[in-house]
Formats: sequence, structure tokens, C-alpha cells
Amino acid sequence: MSQAHTDAVRSHLLDLQDRIISAFEAEDGTPFVRDAWVRGAHERLQGDGCSRLVEEGNVLERGGCNFSHVKGPSLPPSATQHRPELAGCPFEAMGVSLVFHPRSPHVPTVHMNVRMLAAHRPDGTVVAWYGGGMDLTPYYGHEEDARHFHQVCKDALAPFGPELHPRYKKWCDEYFFLKHRNEARGVGGIFFDDVSELGEQGGFDLIRSVGDAFTQAYLPILQRRRDTPYTQAERDFQAYRRGRYVEFNLVWDRGTLFGLQSGGRTESILMSMPPVVNWRYDWHPEPGTPEARLYTDFLPPRDWV
Repeated sequence: MSQAHTDAVRSHLLDLQDRIISAFEAEDGTPFVRDAWVRGAHERLQGDGCSRLVEEGNVLERGGCNFSHVKGPSLPPSATQHRPELAGCPFEAMGVSLVFHPRSPHVPTVHMNVRMLAAHRPDGTVVAWYGGGMDLTPYYGHEEDARHFHQVCKDALAPFGPELHPRYKKWCDEYFFLKHRNEARGVGGIFFDDVSELGEQGGFDLIRSVGDAFTQAYLPILQRRRDTPYTQAERDFQAYRRGRYVEFNLVWDRGTLFGLQSGGRTESILMSMPPVVNWRYDWHPEPGTPEARLYTDFLPPRDWV
């Protein structure tokens, strides 16, 4: 992997972060806080990044979009789960990751991440791979929204072959699944990890296409639902379902584990947490309600496009 390639990926990711923030600052009407950081030579991880965050916005109750570019002495266990031969190798990782938690329960939470990871073998060779995806977590399901989101995801993968979307869609359904509850987190999207078969440039092109598609995938949904009236009972259900989001991120998410295991910046890693969450003991929605329909009609995996 050449330095020119690394520089090109970094430049694109910084530009992607800027474009996303500009679009959602304009939609929300609230400036995002900019928190740039640098890790010193005395720390376990070295590198830099920038966290962009809004709290108590007009539309987004909490939303963050991180860029990070770090180097470390040894890949953490979460990164070598499928590549045990790289355990102990120094690494370099960079990416953009975001989670937006809207105030309205009729606007879904959304997550997107694109990243590149490179391991430096003892023989001097470098193994690089790419990962990413995006997924939608509604509280009140709307088929129009789910179809739109999945169609944009499919279109983003189309240049790389028709076989990728069904594979990455299934991968997303399986990954964003709370095994301890036997329940999906949301309506899915696409997810891919450890992608190296497309080559260096092909992997970069893939994460570029997915990242560039994010605003088109999510902004129309936010605009369509942001002004829908809602009740306190609907806000309570949103807070209850946000608990599933917390459970997934802290128990199952490889990205969260990678950040914490590698000594990453805790505030940036946990920026994905929703601002208000509730848990209820053994609660179930009444049959026939919109809340029950989320479980019966939207959370079970299905082909949306």
C-alpha cells in the first residue's frame, strides 16, 4: 500500500465528513461542534481525528460524525477474529463513522461507517482491507422509507457487480442482530468487512461509493418525517427501543470493541449512544398497535427492493 493511496483515502474521508456535516447542519439549523484531537507519541495509539457533534438540535436530538486516522503497535482481538495470522501486527486504521438520533420517534436512527485497515507484517508486506455499510433503525415503520433506503444502498453497490447487494444485505441482517434477544436492531441496509478481493483501488472505490450515497439514502427520509406530530407515548416507545441500540453497541458491535480494545478515544467511540434511553421489564406492545407492527412487519428480515 503506497503513501499516495493512504493520502487519497484520508483526503476523501475528510471531504466526506465535511459534506455530510454541511448537509445536516443546513437541515437541522444548528451548528455541529468541532472537536479535533491528536494522540501524542507517548500514547498507545498515535494519530489524529475530528469529532463533529450536535446535541439538542432542532431535528437531531444527538448526532455525531467522526473521522479518525490512527496507528497502533498491535491489532486488537476484534480485528483479527477472521484474520488470526495478523495477530500482533502493527496497524493503521482510518474511517468515517456516524450515528444520528433524531428527536422525533417518526424519524429513524441511522448509522453509517466506511473504513480502511492495514496491517504491517514482519516481512515488510502490508495487508489492507476495507469495510463499511449503513443501516436504518426505525421506531415506527414506514415501508416507503425502508424501500428508499435499501434502493440507494443497492444502487451504491451496483458498479461492483450484481452479486454484492444480496450478499451485503444478508450480511447486514445477520450482523445487526441482538442474539440475546433473537431480534433485529432495525430494518438493515448493507454491511461488509474484511474486503480485500477487489484490490486496493477497488476497495477504495467501494467505500467511496457507499459513503457518498449516505446523504441521498437518509436525508429524504428525515425531511419526509421530521414534522410529523407525535405523542409522549410515542417518545416513550422510542426511548425503549433505543435501549436495543445501546445493547447492540456495547455487547456485539465490532467497531466499538475495536476502539475500546485498541485504546481509542472513549468520547468519540461512545458518541453513538442515544441521549435518552429507557428499559422496561418484560414489556411487549399491544397486538395490532403501530408499536407491535414494528416487530411483526419490519424487524424480521425481508427483501425491500
